[in-house]
Amino acid sequence: MSKVAVLTNDLQYELVNKNPERLHAVTESVPRFTEFLTGIRDRGHHVVHLQIVNLPDDPNAERWADGYLPVEKGTQGAEIMAEFLADSDIVVEKHKDSGFYETDLHDRLQALGVTTVIVTGMQTQICVQTTAADAFFRGYNVWVPSDCVVSAHEADRQRALEWLDGYCATVSDSASILQTLDARGELPRKEVVTP
Repeated sequence: MSKVAVLTNDLQYELVNKNPERLHAVTESVPRFTEFLTGIRDRGHHVVHLQIVNLPDDPNAERWADGYLPVEKGTQGAEIMAEFLADSDIVVEKHKDSGFYETDLHDRLQALGVTTVIVTGMQTQICVQTTAADAFFRGYNVWVPSDCVVSAHEADRQRALEWLDGYCATVSDSASILQTLDARGELPRKEVVTP
């Protein structure tokens, strides 16, 4: 059984289509991102999609200018985009940015024997960063493929990648991650040294 799982964040229709900057960033990433997910599945590793679902009574849920609450449960806009989803994938619903906050993600990963998570998706400086940090706090070996994370603004993506690499995750490109998995059968754990 594989000890590796990719976690995607918020690859949902309404979130991606929120503005032209998000749509462009995701569209640009689709070929390499889907190739990476296919490579992960072909090697027998897990893919878990973290699906944010806004609750109507959440005072912190972002509403659009007209008061509309996006990605409500059961709406088409909340669905994971088809190009990223395969029948073998797992979908975990979340209500906040981190995939671990008040969800059963940790229990499900433990049941699968997962010790390494590869955190991907949108947006790098919010959901990717908080999910990666929460994974690290729970003892997971955390990797982030720099070419499978997106943000509406490139400066936000770069700043988040620098923070992740300097703290709780190994940041690499997706091709190198697959090559390392092929060569070693696992991804080495980052040695965390604080100054």
